[in-house]
Amino acid sequence: MKEELIIKEIENHKEDHIDFLQEIIKTESYNPPGNEKDVALKFKEYFDNYRIQCEIFPFGENRANLIASLNDNFEENALLYNGHMDVVPPGTEEEWKYPPLSAHIKRNKYLYGRGSTDMKGGLTAMAISLQILKTLNIKTNKNLVFSAVSGEETGGRLGTLWSVNNILKPRNIKCDFAVVGEPTGLEPLPKAIILGEKGHIIFKIITHGIAAHSSIPFEGKNAIYMMSEIIQSLNNLDNYLEKLKPPIPEEKLKRFLSEAFPNQVIFKKIFNEQIILQNLIKSLTVYTKSLNLIEGGIKDNVIPERCEAVIDFRTLPGQKTVMIKNALNQLIREIGYKVKEDIKGKSEKIYVEIELVEALEASYWQDWENSQTLKKLQSIMTNVYNKKSFYLLYPACSDARHLRNTGYCPKTVLLGPGSATTAHAMDEYIELEDFINMIKVYSLFANDYLTRS
Repeated sequence: MKEELIIKEIENHKEDHIDFLQEIIKTESYNPPGNEKDVALKFKEYFDNYRIQCEIFPFGENRANLIASLNDNFEENALLYNGHMDVVPPGTEEEWKYPPLSAHIKRNKYLYGRGSTDMKGGLTAMAISLQILKTLNIKTNKNLVFSAVSGEETGGRLGTLWSVNNILKPRNIKCDFAVVGEPTGLEPLPKAIILGEKGHIIFKIITHGIAAHSSIPFEGKNAIYMMSEIIQSLNNLDNYLEKLKPPIPEEKLKRFLSEAFPNQVIFKKIFNEQIILQNLIKSLTVYTKSLNLIEGGIKDNVIPERCEAVIDFRTLPGQKTVMIKNALNQLIREIGYKVKEDIKGKSEKIYVEIELVEALEASYWQDWENSQTLKKLQSIMTNVYNKKSFYLLYPACSDARHLRNTGYCPKTVLLGPGSATTAHAMDEYIELEDFINMIKVYSLFANDYLTRS
């Protein structure tokens, strides 16, 4: 199908597309608790109007996942478009410029609302691209599959991971390429195509001491002081971890980033001036740890017998949860405390407990450089946005890991409208031109993928 027909179809119904996005944003799906089923029903109604195959899989209290497809051909590898329906809560609504569920449009340029960027903008653009190809009656033996999921904001196990294990794999829906529609704008740079992401592993450290009256402190063992020793030694954790190379070296990442600038001279000048760009590149080449929560003590005159701290690890591909756990064990033993696993009986009162809170391991598309499909996607991005798109990694994590790490679809990228800096922020917004442009990208790319021999 000619690209001009697709572009014309999108432009002719631009206002309809914006109206539909407003409708999706106005549908509340804060997680917790979720309520994604209300959004799924909106998509089901939309697809039914165009006779697009669609199925809702409800669970829990008003929650659901959804799958739709261009046709019923699943003999060949499909293209998968994936996105989440849940959004983070808005915080104090009175502090927003416009109500977070108002989907307010300002100067016919910006659309404000919770989830506009993360990621109802990308999700809706994907749904519309499926409708575009259906309306234009594209001829293909392949398929475009649309997966709208729950629970991404709380780990994705109830959404994308569940859909892979209970819908896509059991129905033998094979997928050769997937796009997750998370926002990949890095203002003022062009859109990035994300090839991999860091892991997110959270451990809670609990120190167990002995309570006593603070007038005779040596009768007890202060759990806060115990925790302080661990905190002061935390940087020594590196000594117990295998040194791993980043998936893409720093110089190569900088070269990718430089492609968004007119020339190397301008890039080097701006990069040297912008700490945020330097920190971004650094975050993609090293694992990081951050102690973000601490709590201990019950009263101002009681030696605390318990202290808790939560450490957030952002890991590189290849760094497993068990590696971090073993390193923590070694560190604590080196300080001189027993960990819970060392205790045989119940008489031991002074020890340290390590509790796993979250384990979302890093993921990365290893052989992306050989992909002609990826090069085509970059070419379409550059043409639509009139700016050269570039490749990058993600310092945070997304549902892409459930597609890559399960082996279902290693060739998964992140690409979506909106700026990543506005995600989860107050007064979250999306530019309408960006939203329409991404509909074009998704539609043109799907057309190329489905009609290529």
